[in-house]
Amino acid sequence: ISPVPPYSREQPIFTTRAHVFQIDPSTKKNWVPASKQAVTVSYFYDSTRNSYRIISVDGAKVIINSTITPNMTFTKTSQKFGQWADSRANTVFGLGFPSEQQLSKFAEKFQEVKEAAKLARDRSQEKIETSSNHSQESGRETPSSTRASSVNGTDDEKASHGGPTEAHLKSENDKLKIALAQSSSNVKKWETELQTLRESNARLTTALQESAASIEHWKKQFSACKEENDQLRTKIEELEEQCNEINKEKERNAQLSRRLQELETELQDKELELEELRKQGEIIPQLMSECESVSQQLQAAEEKNKDLEEKVRTLRTEVEESKHRQTNLKTELKNFLDVLDGKIDELHDFRQGLSKLGVDN
Repeated sequence: ISPVPPYSREQPIFTTRAHVFQIDPSTKKNWVPASKQAVTVSYFYDSTRNSYRIISVDGAKVIINSTITPNMTFTKTSQKFGQWADSRANTVFGLGFPSEQQLSKFAEKFQEVKEAAKLARDRSQEKIETSSNHSQESGRETPSSTRASSVNGTDDEKASHGGPTEAHLKSENDKLKIALAQSSSNVKKWETELQTLRESNARLTTALQESAASIEHWKKQFSACKEENDQLRTKIEELEEQCNEINKEKERNAQLSRRLQELETELQDKELELEELRKQGEIIPQLMSECESVSQQLQAAEEKNKDLEEKVRTLRTEVEESKHRQTNLKTELKNFLDVLDGKIDELHDFRQGLSKLGVDN
């Protein structure tokens, strides 16, 4: 439901967007978000009542409907946050703005609206005091014909007085006429209100008589209700005990449900493991055949290994014999080299002898 009826003369005069918060009613310290996101916050002016309101709507929910009074104060608590207290709504509203500039504009508008509300209140009080004074003066005055004659005077008196006095008397006469008209309208209103009060008094008297006649009936009803209330209290205590047992049973059921869910999870895991084992079981015959083939190959390899070991032993024997022969050959070669070295020395000596013989000759 919109806080501003379509037929109202209330019109928006300033609009902005902000995050809306309200003070926690239990702690009076923490802020509770009133909107999930930034919403429109507007100042409205009612020309018929000469009043100002701050209104904000989130979807179909009215989250701010605060009438500005001269006693309110808007406080900036940070660079982007401000708050004000509404005694009529018994809460404190807080607004979070996207920027410091928007907060400053809202605070300035709040001060303007506050001053306008104060001015409107002062004017209304002046009107009330003026109307009251005029009513008192009209009540003390004589009838209208006497007032008119006393104020306006006779034609001779008018002729005897000068211009400024005559103008002053005319203005006073006009004021008295206005006051007389207002007092006449007030008298009609008071007569209507008096008639309404009389009718209300008559209805209240009748209702009082009826209520006095029905007191005994209500006393009996009260006694019956009291007995029924006692029975209901006993029944409530029994139901509370049953509720406690039901809550315990619900808790046990919840525990069983959790256990059942755990078992179902374990069963699913086991089924997956069983499926994997089944798949592995299907591979086992193939693995068996491959194993037999490998066994045959291993047996053939072992036989080949035996043959190779025999050949290795033969080759080792041949190697040993070859080493032995090589050793003998080395010995013989060394002896041959020694003999050859002796022969080379003899040839060298023989060459030197020949050389000497050639020189001598």
